[in-house]
Amino acid sequence: MRLTFKELKDEITKIVPKSIEYKVDLEAGNIAIVTNEPEKFGGGDGLVGKIAKKIKRKIKIRPDPSIVKSELDAKSIIESVIPAEAEISHIYFDSCFSEVIIQCKNPGEAVGRRGVNVNEIRTKSGWIPIVERTPPLLSKTVHDIRGYRQVNAEERRKLLKNFGLNIHRPKRPGSMWARVTALGSYREVGRACHLVTTNESRIMIDVGVNVANDNDPMPFFNAPEALPVDKLDAVILTHAHLDHAGMLPILFKYGYRGPVYCTPPTRDLMLLLQTDYLKIGGTEGKRAPYSMEDIRTCQRHVVDVAWDETTDIAPDVKMTFSNSGHILGSSAVHLHIGDGKHNLLFSGDQKYEKSWLFDAANTRFPRVESLVLESTYGSEGDYQPSRQEANQELKDIVSRTLSRGGKMVFPVFAVGRSQEVMIAIDELFRSGTVKPVPVWLDGMIQEATAIHAAHPNYLTNTLRKSLLKDDGGNPFSNEWFRPVKSRDLRENILMDPSPCIVLATSGMMNAGPVVEYFKNWAHSKRNSLCFVGYQAEGTLGRRLQKGFSEVPMVINGHTEIVKVGCEMATIDGFSGHSDRRQLLEFVEQLNPKPRNIICHHGDYHKCNELGHALRERYKCRTYAPKNLETIRLL
Repeated sequence: MRLTFKELKDEITKIVPKSIEYKVDLEAGNIAIVTNEPEKFGGGDGLVGKIAKKIKRKIKIRPDPSIVKSELDAKSIIESVIPAEAEISHIYFDSCFSEVIIQCKNPGEAVGRRGVNVNEIRTKSGWIPIVERTPPLLSKTVHDIRGYRQVNAEERRKLLKNFGLNIHRPKRPGSMWARVTALGSYREVGRACHLVTTNESRIMIDVGVNVANDNDPMPFFNAPEALPVDKLDAVILTHAHLDHAGMLPILFKYGYRGPVYCTPPTRDLMLLLQTDYLKIGGTEGKRAPYSMEDIRTCQRHVVDVAWDETTDIAPDVKMTFSNSGHILGSSAVHLHIGDGKHNLLFSGDQKYEKSWLFDAANTRFPRVESLVLESTYGSEGDYQPSRQEANQELKDIVSRTLSRGGKMVFPVFAVGRSQEVMIAIDELFRSGTVKPVPVWLDGMIQEATAIHAAHPNYLTNTLRKSLLKDDGGNPFSNEWFRPVKSRDLRENILMDPSPCIVLATSGMMNAGPVVEYFKNWAHSKRNSLCFVGYQAEGTLGRRLQKGFSEVPMVINGHTEIVKVGCEMATIDGFSGHSDRRQLLEFVEQLNPKPRNIICHHGDYHKCNELGHALRERYKCRTYAPKNLETIRLL
């Protein structure tokens, strides 16, 4: 049963003894109890456990500001309590939650036997200490976001309370209903956007850009269902790729001031990718759809939600993220609507196969009546090689190219494919299969890789362990990986005749540094161009993949024809999307099976063919709607 904020406070008053000083606050979907006596609330068997059981909400115990020391004093306490052997690298304060993140090389030393050190810090400083291992690569993005959050802590606290008040507003009259409206990515790949409406709330899932279409890049924000944007209850992001998060700042530009729910890695990666989207647009003379200030506003409204945590996001909707296996932090979104009257799952972009980076997409959900499923590779012939076969193909083309003294270019997406290819190349070199050559990382690859290192819990167990060890096993830190930090260095690489490998963005060759390498090296038969990611229709990458022997390109402000003489290859097995077999297997593993399956994120034929196969196999209703169509679920 849903309670208003007043009713919540009344229920808590019945449980907490009158002798304890406290006040109740809201942190979006969580209940915060702020007190100068936090030790009296105990753990799961104490007061906090009783409260959580009674009101069926997640409870956070926060110290009252009166017992919280200043940052300067707290820093001094932390440095005096934690032994030098812990090797502290950074201390980040977050006043919004009265938390302090202590990064150190030896977390065990920092925590102390049975948590003695963190308990002493909590008692002496009032702050809630969180100990993290110092990542092997330091991310400027993560560092900047933590600093920005602290600067804006007071505003964030007010925003979280407002989000919570909206969630706990009085119930609206009328019978229960729910529907999904297609605002982007239906019968197409790009600009993903869905609107879930119920009799109580309006929730937008993903706000992407179509990077392959400058004329019509945005979702259908002007659809009547989506307006006015400031009346949306929540925005949810499945992951950070631009075709799912690239237009989020537009909502803030036009007045949205509600919460954005995403995983911590998605928060960090979307800042990186949105900023780069603006930068690339500026260098190409395109008018930016939003400003850096819109991106910053976006960040202040982010509510972090980890995988497998359930949180209220609207009066009648609970949300749970789980691994979708696509990129770092990518998630399937499970919506529990109307106290369980309907359960809706958005698969997000997903991979139902374990890779070097991620476990296979999760299939364990308590109930799914309706499924919105990506269909990028949903046609009958869409079968991809396994990761093992992809590794062999990579080894073959790398060996061929380097043996003839050539240069190898991988157009890559900074997030996901770059890191997989790096691990594969690292294994080739480390095993002695291929003699090492410089591997240049151009674009945002190094920073994206550092963000992966900052979130080890979202990686496979094997990779997480190798990142946390100090024995040189970290595949991202080897000497052959070298970032391209300046235009001058790029010019030197272009002129250097010796063999090398280049991983460069953008992955579809519609912009980015990869274009420079291709323009200069495309003519030579010694060189190779190898695609490891999806190439959308209309991009230079797709034309080259189709075998064009020459392509027009802008060089020094003039359009010139570039002849293609280099070896061309596509390795499909590195894709972050499930192929047809994996999509069918994903649905096979869902138990119970969904009654409705809505196919999107693929052209009409792929959505239709996948829907037909699912309908035949599972006797469910399937849909392949157009953009702007609405499907009633309940």
